[in-house]
Amino acid sequence: MSTETGVATGSETSRIHNIGYRAYDGPRLGRAYARRSLYSQSLRGTFGLGRSAKSKVLPMLLFGVMCLVAAIIVAVAINIPDSTKLPVKYTSYAVYLQAVIGLFLASQAPQSVSRDLRFKSVPLYFSRPIERGDYVAAKFAAMASALFVLTGVPLVILYAGALLGKFDFGDQTKWFAQGMVSVALLSVLFAGLGLVMAALTPRRGFGVAAVIAVLTISYGAVSTVQGIAWSTGSTGAVPWLGLFSPITLIDGVQTAFLGATSAFPGGEGPGAGAGVVYLLVVLALVAGSYAVLMRRYRRVGL
Repeated sequence: MSTETGVATGSETSRIHNIGYRAYDGPRLGRAYARRSLYSQSLRGTFGLGRSAKSKVLPMLLFGVMCLVAAIIVAVAINIPDSTKLPVKYTSYAVYLQAVIGLFLASQAPQSVSRDLRFKSVPLYFSRPIERGDYVAAKFAAMASALFVLTGVPLVILYAGALLGKFDFGDQTKWFAQGMVSVALLSVLFAGLGLVMAALTPRRGFGVAAVIAVLTISYGAVSTVQGIAWSTGSTGAVPWLGLFSPITLIDGVQTAFLGATSAFPGGEGPGAGAGVVYLLVVLALVAGSYAVLMRRYRRVGL
């Protein structure tokens, strides 16, 4: 029920409308619901879902490339007479297509966090009930999940194709499991590094450039120095040089523990002892990325 009160002021009349506002007395879903909602929205956003058609083009195109290459590999393997295994190992697939993965991360990490910084909407998230830790955890988990979908689905295609080709079930299942562990570790590491680079600036273009620089320049530099070390006979330095690039870190871990063939010059990957160092560096980078994000959002919060 509403009432109106007219107050004459010279030739003008002011009206006050009482439209009967009432306080909200429904269910309050709390932080867990807000965190899940932010995770879901962020994950959907990395693939352009719920956004404009233009926003869907690049992530869906890159996802399609990842899957198409896997389908082509399966088609080739099945049609090779007397073939007993896939021509590409499950653990090698992400290493070979690292450029596609890097481009996906460079395009979507800034989209996930830079816009919130640019439009100063982060304090609205932190007003209530969500807190800084909830925001960082949801964004981190969403980006890692998106990368796992990007890298894991092609492995599923490879595995399904291998079984349809009647390759050995036990071997394929073992190798597939190793590949999934590898891309899961890659997804968490790349998500942390990508979000840190993107969160350093509210400008999306700078974030894209920073992510590409971290992934591409570091890999190019490490590969070049490894090649020089190998050609000059310093083969013992080759495995340790791999500690200085994200993709070579993953290569080293999977070579040491997941039965992968190293992409290092001469196949000189780390052994079990050096592999422990690789794994510790990966875990330290993941933990460090999370800590840097928490510190970053402490400064832009309330």
